[in-house]
Amino acid sequence: MSSLKTHYPVHWLTGQFCESGSESMYRKSIESRVRFESCLYLIVAALIFGMFAISDYYLLGITKEFYLLLAMRIGVVSFCLLLAFIIGRWGGYSSKVWLHALPLWLLATGIILIVPLRPDSLPTQVTAVVVATMAFYLLIPNLLTVAALASLYLNIGFLAFAVLFAEISPLAMLRIALLLIMANVVGFCALLRLESLQRKQFALLHEERDQNQQLHEEIAHRKSLETQLRVVAERDALTGLNNRGHFMNLAEKLLQHSQREKAPFGFFMIDVDHFKSINDTWGHRHGDWVLTKIAEVCAECLRPTDVIGRFGGEEFVVALPNISPEDAQMVAERLRKQVADLPLHKEMEKLCPSVTIGIAIAHTQDVDIETLITRADQMLYTGKRKGRNRVVMYDNPRIIR
Repeated sequence: MSSLKTHYPVHWLTGQFCESGSESMYRKSIESRVRFESCLYLIVAALIFGMFAISDYYLLGITKEFYLLLAMRIGVVSFCLLLAFIIGRWGGYSSKVWLHALPLWLLATGIILIVPLRPDSLPTQVTAVVVATMAFYLLIPNLLTVAALASLYLNIGFLAFAVLFAEISPLAMLRIALLLIMANVVGFCALLRLESLQRKQFALLHEERDQNQQLHEEIAHRKSLETQLRVVAERDALTGLNNRGHFMNLAEKLLQHSQREKAPFGFFMIDVDHFKSINDTWGHRHGDWVLTKIAEVCAECLRPTDVIGRFGGEEFVVALPNISPEDAQMVAERLRKQVADLPLHKEMEKLCPSVTIGIAIAHTQDVDIETLITRADQMLYTGKRKGRNRVVMYDNPRIIR
């Protein structure tokens, strides 16, 4: 609660938020409810006010005073119904507080005007004023300040007209004044407590929403960090390909799946030719650039089901599930040719990049991933000895250029 008092302080006398922004936000949040309740209770109050024309008739009969009272009641009821319609359509509680206050002043004026026209019924009118005062505070939705001012206007006006037209004694006026004061105090304290509690409840809900929003943002941030950590743990920092550990896990699963399906499984070992001379001639920065470009070419030449990774240094490995030896050779040749056609920086235009690829194919279930790496590595070094820039397959030791 201490944080609420700090962030959402409520004024001790008005029951409103001390900060105008918080108060405006609160009023907007209850605007639809206040519109509906204002219209409903205003219509009810207008009809009750109009129904008392029956008592006017029994008390006054067909007299000038009766017609004046009837005209006044019809005018008040008509204006109240019109205001109910206007409030229902355009009565913004946050920006048009005066529109919601207008019915109270209209009803108060109508009640006050009854006194000079029906002075003999003052005792019953006192009861009506007390009821109206409580209704102003607790029935028709309004700000505490608006309800209090309208109630004071009603009470002071009623007392003034009672003195002027009903000729009551000072003692009777004192009793009526005390009764009206008590009604105002009770109504004021009740509405103050209600307004304060409603705003504190709003502040609690708003703070809870803020905390939930912060929690969602924290969760999203942690998920983002987890994704970044996963990328760091699974990806090679330079080329963006799978790193060695992650590639081995993926390749092992693909091999096991291929063996269950009794499908052939291909494995490439790719080495960039003369990579040390590239670093020595153009520097490591250009060497890293060449590696990233070759990695992009390799990834573009493969099928969506294939998995590629950086094995270390200038070596790359590829796992190709469900592929025949012929198709594996075709993919490797396409990859080799695209690396040879790789566009380079102007200062490296004399460089002719190339790769040597060793291929191993698994047909049986007794072959594991380590065996395939060994066979592909053997074919890779066979290609190196034979002059590089070529593809060599374990199934067929014949060198293919």
